Amino acid sequence: MGNDSLYPYQERDLNILFDKLTHASKGYRILYQLPTGGGKTRIFSEIAKWYVTNFNRQVMVLTHRTELCKQTATTLTKIGIKNKVINSTVKQLRKREEHTCYVAMVETLRNRLKQGIINPASVGLVIIDEAHHNAFQKLLNKFPRAIVVGVTATPLSSNADLPMNKTYQELIVGESITGLIKQGYLAKPVNWRYDVELNSLKTGIYGDFTISTSDELYSSNAMLELLLHAYETHSKHKKTLIFNNGIFTSRNVCKLFKDAGYPIKHLDNRHSPAEREEILKWFKKTKGAILTSVSILTTGFDEPSIQTVILNRATTSLTLYHQMIGRGSRRLPKKKNFNIIDLGNNIDRFGEWQAPMDWQLIFERPEAYMESMHYLSTNEARVISSDLRAKFPNTLQLSFDIQEAHQRVVDAGQKPLTVIRDAIRQHAMMCIENSDTIPQALELAEVLDQEIQWRVKQYGKCLGRVTKNYTDWLVADYKERLKTLIQKVMQKGKTKAA
Repeated sequence: MGNDSLYPYQERDLNILFDKLTHASKGYRILYQLPTGGGKTRIFSEIAKWYVTNFNRQVMVLTHRTELCKQTATTLTKIGIKNKVINSTVKQLRKREEHTCYVAMVETLRNRLKQGIINPASVGLVIIDEAHHNAFQKLLNKFPRAIVVGVTATPLSSNADLPMNKTYQELIVGESITGLIKQGYLAKPVNWRYDVELNSLKTGIYGDFTISTSDELYSSNAMLELLLHAYETHSKHKKTLIFNNGIFTSRNVCKLFKDAGYPIKHLDNRHSPAEREEILKWFKKTKGAILTSVSILTTGFDEPSIQTVILNRATTSLTLYHQMIGRGSRRLPKKKNFNIIDLGNNIDRFGEWQAPMDWQLIFERPEAYMESMHYLSTNEARVISSDLRAKFPNTLQLSFDIQEAHQRVVDAGQKPLTVIRDAIRQHAMMCIENSDTIPQALELAEVLDQEIQWRVKQYGKCLGRVTKNYTDWLVADYKERLKTLIQKVMQKGKTKAA
């Protein structure tokens, strides 16, 4: 596996990194960002090879999962770098066993350093996979003279008190998700979003939603029914991975799908390595298999045949959001797209997975990014602003109770869309009675943008089980019909006056 099998974007990034490393002083720390599925293991294995070849000093690769250790060791061997995995079975290193490259788990390395089995002074380069984890922090100080390269898909620390820019001097941003999709390296996502009422969720000490409040919400009949409905509508018989926040929910999900006759298994961190392997094997070879799990499969798990990822949970962690979706993004000759079903308003919170991200800004000002996240999680109370009221002085009643209107329509046995028709009529009257000309009235219609979004959102809640795709279409349709109605009524009025 020579250089010829590197992708163009990988070669480009490696050249930038090699240049930085050539000029880096001892103890310099660089962070490199590349999306999940972009081939991070391959990149840092190439860095290790280049370093060993050019500087002839030891390289230490650090990971925090057993699978990642194995994966890394295999990749290094493939490109011709002899390496040794330092795991719990390695109690000592004989002189003739000294390698130029080591792969280690964080905990194991910490113990081996204490026992003096490894001499940190002989290590010239430390490579850290999944560098956004904070478990690496203290260890780095044991290699004060080594150059450090951290690799991550999301350069945002999981701990607000330890921002990444405190550990690393600079960030190198790799190819974007959109770029990887365009060039055919990643599959393209198709988003299905459902509006979910998350008021009952509470956040814990680490800032994410607690398992207990998540279990309560996502194990409720209403949410289990919504999950099954979303699966049957957008993912029936497709290979599906469901992410939950708690084991209790995941087990309930498993029972629900089993009872409905679908092939499903549950996996959590209490399973033994052997059981885990067996379940993953089953998932790989079973057509239309469903796997429900708790955050265990977010890193180092690679199953390209996944066609749908269901986020059956809400999270405030950008890293987790990217990792969960990344599990479905592997491209195959027959798989150009994959589905994301979002049942936790996560896409509203973070933006679409493939939307451009200003990682440099997030790296430099993480607190500003975190603040914008909190602001997005605020409640949904509705108050019509005084600014808006001032623009419609001739209108007595600006609000329109969608829920009440929906109830009336249902009781009268009419079509639910009558509610939207009446809402549009009321908005049109507001614009007309506060304007002298058609252009003036159309201008006022533009001001109602947020009100329209709010009304459609409430309408969606009345219907239940509507996708965000449908409500987005409804908003666009509402605006069009509002403009048409204003013009029609005002032109009629003009003709009568004439």
